[in-house]
Amino acid sequence: MKNTIRILSLMLALLMCMFCFTACGEKEEAKKPTVVVGYTLYEPMNYLDADGKLIGYDTDLAKKIFTNLGYEVIFKEINWDNKYTDLNSGVIDCIWNGFTCNSADDDGILRSDKVDFSYKYMENRQVVVIKNGTTVATAEDLKGKIAAAESGSAGESYAKDFEGISYKGVTKQTDGLMEVNAGTADFAVVDEQLAKSYCGQGDYANLTIVEALSSDVEYYAIGFKKGSELTKKVNEQLEKCGQDGTIDALIKAYPKCANTAIKDFSDQKTVKK
Repeated sequence: MKNTIRILSLMLALLMCMFCFTACGEKEEAKKPTVVVGYTLYEPMNYLDADGKLIGYDTDLAKKIFTNLGYEVIFKEINWDNKYTDLNSGVIDCIWNGFTCNSADDDGILRSDKVDFSYKYMENRQVVVIKNGTTVATAEDLKGKIAAAESGSAGESYAKDFEGISYKGVTKQTDGLMEVNAGTADFAVVDEQLAKSYCGQGDYANLTIVEALSSDVEYYAIGFKKGSELTKKVNEQLEKCGQDGTIDALIKAYPKCANTAIKDFSDQKTVKK
């Protein structure tokens, strides 16, 4: 009888230990930090595939980097015009969505004065998109015409630099293309990455890029709240991704980024913390 009691006691103790270890494991899992990535939908950076899954160069790179850092990644679609408010209020932890870093906003303030930027990881330009058959070759040809661009974007600033145009802000870059399609705008100014993914295809088959009116080279970077510890951590991961084949794999998955993606960040190390 005593032996039976001892065995039962040992089994009970063992079960209690297993319960404690399981509970501790669950507790540790629950403590995994989260990071919220702010984005807008546009190909090839962040977009939905045929199954409704969020994919894209920025999406996949963000997942890789934050997973390496031990974070659970949450993607939150934002209104681009509210990006700084969302970031500074803590609604999102970073802006990772083809965010041009070497420009000023419409208020004339440099974006780098508003956020901490990561290393530059991709080249870009602002491009003018028109309907096929429209005669536009120079900036002079745009006078008197209506431009559409995403509110708060680098495209908005570039569009407003053209003299004699009327301007209408839209919520998303693709909305600008739709305005041109519908004839409610004469041209749109959007990111080159987006334009090359949409123009001449599907619903946008009748749209084309006016190469001669493209902006100077811009650069994409990830925007963090001023003083964020994530900036340095992400920069370190960007360097690793450039060296371990991650970026090469992303280029293969998203070939439209092949000529613009940056893989070597060594020349930026003296600029960023």
